Amino acid sequence: MVVMAQGSGAGSGSGAMAFLGTAVRKVASCRPALSPLCRSATTSRRYSSSSEPTTEKSVPYENVLKVEEGGSGPTKPLPKSAEAVVIGGGSLGCQTVYHLAKMGMTNVVLLERDRLTAGTTWHTAGLLWQLRPSDVEVELLAHTRQVISHDLEQETGLETGWIQNGGLFIASNKQRLDEYKRLMSLGKVYGIESHVLSPAETKDLYPLMNVDDLYGTLYVPKDGTMDPAGTCTTLSRAATARGATVIENCPVTGIQVSTDDMGVKRVKAVETFHGTIQTPVVVNCAGVWAAKLGEMAGVKVPLVAMHHAYVVTERIEGIQNMPNVRDHDASVYLRLQGDALSVGGYEQNPVFWDKVSDKFAFSLFDLDWDVFMQHIEGAINRVPALEQTGIKSTVCGPESFTADHKPLMGEAPEVRGFFLGCGFNSAGMMLGGGCGRELAHWIIHGRPEKDMYGYDIRRFHHSLTDNNKWIRERSHESYAKNYSVVFPFDEPLASRNMRTDPFHKVLTEQGCVFQERHGWERPGWFNQDGAAPVLDYDWYGAYDISKNQNYKYNELLGKEYTFDYPPHHHVIKNECLSCRHGVSVFNMSYFGKFYLTGPDAKKAADWLFSADVNKIPGSTVYTCMLNKRGGSEADLTVSRLEAGAANLPLAPEANGDAYYLAIGGGVAEHNWNHIKTVLQDEGLNCQLTDYSEDMGMISIQGPKSREVLQEILDTDLSNEAFPFSTHKVCNAVGHKVRAMRLSFVGELGWELHIPKDSCLPVYQAVMAAGAKHSIINAGYRAIDSLSIEKGYRHWHADLRPDDTPLEAGLAFTCKMKSTIPFLGRASLEKQKAEGLRRRIVCFTIDEKVPMFGLEAIFRNGVPVGHLRRSDYGFFIDKQIGYGYIRNPDGGVVNADFIKSGKFTLERMGVVYEAKPHLKSPFDPSNNRVKGIYPDNYHNVYKANAQ
Repeated sequence: MVVMAQGSGAGSGSGAMAFLGTAVRKVASCRPALSPLCRSATTSRRYSSSSEPTTEKSVPYENVLKVEEGGSGPTKPLPKSAEAVVIGGGSLGCQTVYHLAKMGMTNVVLLERDRLTAGTTWHTAGLLWQLRPSDVEVELLAHTRQVISHDLEQETGLETGWIQNGGLFIASNKQRLDEYKRLMSLGKVYGIESHVLSPAETKDLYPLMNVDDLYGTLYVPKDGTMDPAGTCTTLSRAATARGATVIENCPVTGIQVSTDDMGVKRVKAVETFHGTIQTPVVVNCAGVWAAKLGEMAGVKVPLVAMHHAYVVTERIEGIQNMPNVRDHDASVYLRLQGDALSVGGYEQNPVFWDKVSDKFAFSLFDLDWDVFMQHIEGAINRVPALEQTGIKSTVCGPESFTADHKPLMGEAPEVRGFFLGCGFNSAGMMLGGGCGRELAHWIIHGRPEKDMYGYDIRRFHHSLTDNNKWIRERSHESYAKNYSVVFPFDEPLASRNMRTDPFHKVLTEQGCVFQERHGWERPGWFNQDGAAPVLDYDWYGAYDISKNQNYKYNELLGKEYTFDYPPHHHVIKNECLSCRHGVSVFNMSYFGKFYLTGPDAKKAADWLFSADVNKIPGSTVYTCMLNKRGGSEADLTVSRLEAGAANLPLAPEANGDAYYLAIGGGVAEHNWNHIKTVLQDEGLNCQLTDYSEDMGMISIQGPKSREVLQEILDTDLSNEAFPFSTHKVCNAVGHKVRAMRLSFVGELGWELHIPKDSCLPVYQAVMAAGAKHSIINAGYRAIDSLSIEKGYRHWHADLRPDDTPLEAGLAFTCKMKSTIPFLGRASLEKQKAEGLRRRIVCFTIDEKVPMFGLEAIFRNGVPVGHLRRSDYGFFIDKQIGYGYIRNPDGGVVNADFIKSGKFTLERMGVVYEAKPHLKSPFDPSNNRVKGIYPDNYHNVYKANAQ
């Protein structure tokens, strides 16, 4: 029986004790099985709280904090000016100011409204796990660990409170253990020690654990626990020693924003009750208060505050020195706390904190046992000794959560100089070191060093970031699924159908299974058994909301929950091979569609785009956009337009140079802001206009595409009249469209960019003309397969801001032979002269085994990288993967290095021989996009793949 120790600290009280006893008896009545029914018996009906902080709680870290009595004003005088002002003295604020000072920005100020850690950091569990299903996150976590366990103590002589007691991930089923094996293989690339243990081995390591229901575990010996107060105190001292100023007891009351001569809003100053600091940079590290701080500057901060809780047990004999435990399937963690455990997790019915109080400091909420009881069940099942252990204290505090359970970082689109470092989803301690360093680099150098797109505020479309329904629903789902297995093809159910194109209804009727990107619904694949529409969010049945019944889309999604080939693998195969042998139609309407015009448009195009896009009007060029370090911020097509009067949405008014930009829809907001930022920084007089919502776009691809389109377009589609990489406005069954001869799948084909009202008539004409050629709809799952087979890059998979075009095999997109300056050129020239230290390589394997990316790459038995992306190539009938490899000696990676090595790929601990390719094994001579198809092409190209 779990009992509450009376009078022992936070959350104790007769009401809580009485309910706890009742709830546990309900659980006990359901034993031996801890069934889902038992859990639902204690489900809370509340999902919103306007609670003010409850009565004063005992603070676990008060002996470290040493809160001074009586002081009500700032702990130090405010300077008149600063290079940057960091607001919020939690994990991220302290890490950011520390890293800014370490990078040489000494005139930097941290403002904390109360005391360091007073908001959400002081009550965090402080766990650090080194392995995550993301290479960037593994690197961020590694830096945090380095700072906490080594750097700070060496710099200051102070201990941070780091405890290396290891981490243990629990698997109750094969899929979960498969996920852990994926993490283990990725860990080998980064030198992170981990071991997959059997239930018996787990019992030897952790004798108090119940292993009867285990499939296996993943043990990471060098995981550990951080002390929030000790860490933040040491960080602030290290930053102060380097010249930074840390000021407590100083609430911010306003952010001054000015508008420059170009109409750009910029940070000017930070206001407090005790003075104003002039500064060009503000860093919002205010946790759950970040949205209020954003409002002061007119910046949208899409996060919500929720109650997040754990309990601390009484002493448990034999628990000392045990590793921390994450039982994902029970949605519970067990953190070692001396000779006791902290127990917490993630519920499907968390309590929202809607009225965030400015008075909340070192405060807690009363724990809602209706909500929390499910974690007690899971904990008792995993460590049965807990059933006879009392609870010493409860800790229920606020945490900020976001729509995709990832932080919000980077410069706000609305105001230059306003940076975000918030929304850390209770992982601010873990990610703080890595993210603090990247944020500091972002502020000083304009971009982070690593690929931080997954955390960049610009990953969200501006129409979503102040949509309360979207923020609330998606944040709830991300919270509830935080401990779910991360499958490759998962899709959200919350806040769907936010942005739909003119084809949405007709494609739904034809069985389209949609994916969500950037708020858009885009076709994933086509179900052969009828329509599977996406329904309104049912909150997973929480808060007394009825779950959707007979939800076909959700059922199809559930079949994707595998690390094997999905049951509809053959459907995607058919979509791919129909494109390779006949003709397929892809709805790509979610693409961003921008016009770049104005007096400086040519100058802007020369500087922005790595390729020379100033060909004759009617040309279309595939290009990259780079950052100063030569990293690829985007890839896109740029079409040079004729000057002339407006014919919107197909053509803007242009007296001089004008360009049409077509950009992958999932990254359109990022691209938009990158371009705007560069134009502002360079002082270029240009207009960038967005017509993404005003046009649809379909791509007709395959050997039969010319025959289909020639029936409906009033222009000659021959190679001579309409060569590859050109475009023209023409008529399609009486409707004006812009036709572009391009391909993202490696076939003969055209894109049709169509005004919204003309989309359906043109689509229907295409399908009617294609009927005799067995035309079919195909989705992005097919595009993924077809494009990797051809060797085309996907931005943010094969091509990221930390990859240069030279490393990515895209040197042809760079006008290096010209004398035209462009952003990033100097870095590319330097890299080219020194030789590539890393480069992308294509691999194929003979075994038919699914891979999805993150698999380790070995050369002669030594780890040299990991796959970024992998998919099955149905035409060459092989699994294909692309990944960047390094020379373990630090030397140049050239063709000889690749040819002379024996390569293997490790998937879930199993090693497979892999064949490297310097060129795509499919159509390396690019005949197909030129419309050259030999009569026996299938046999020819299959032979080439061998």
